[in-house]
Amino acid sequence: MAKRTTRIAVPIILTGIFIITVFIALGYQQLDPAFYLVILFLIVFIFFFGIAIGQDIASPLKKLLDKAKELSEGNLSSRVYLETKDELSELADVFNKIAEELQESHEQGANLEKSVNVKVKAKTQDLEETINALEQKVKNRTIELERLIKESNGLQEALKSKETEADQLKKELNDLKQKTNQ
Repeated sequence: MAKRTTRIAVPIILTGIFIITVFIALGYQQLDPAFYLVILFLIVFIFFFGIAIGQDIASPLKKLLDKAKELSEGNLSSRVYLETKDELSELADVFNKIAEELQESHEQGANLEKSVNVKVKAKTQDLEETINALEQKVKNRTIELERLIKESNGLQEALKSKETEADQLKKELNDLKQKTNQ
């Protein structure tokens, strides 16, 4: 902050000293010692006036700069309140409006994200329920198919058994026919 104050105060002080030096140079031989005393007081006044003006301008600018840094670092609640009634106060009001709009925008984005997350979760839950129902149907069908396969295998074995029996009966019948024919 002192650096900003001196950036503003030094030019004011140097300008005042330059003006005083010009007046002295124009008529230094005709001046009496009291004039030099007035000049000394004027130099001291210009010095303190320059520092006061520098601080008066630099202090609100420092506040604005600090709050702008906070805002840029993500502190969206950062606001500047200046008691001056000049352009710096207007700048602080504009800064506060921008910060408020950024905060509202950020909150709207967060709310939108939450809303989208809720909708996605609802859709995901619906899909999971549908998938679970389909998986259960597949399991039930698989169990049914396994039962039918076992039943079919049992019937095939019974059929083979009956075919074997039928073959044996045919053989016995043929044997009996041959015995009766002889």
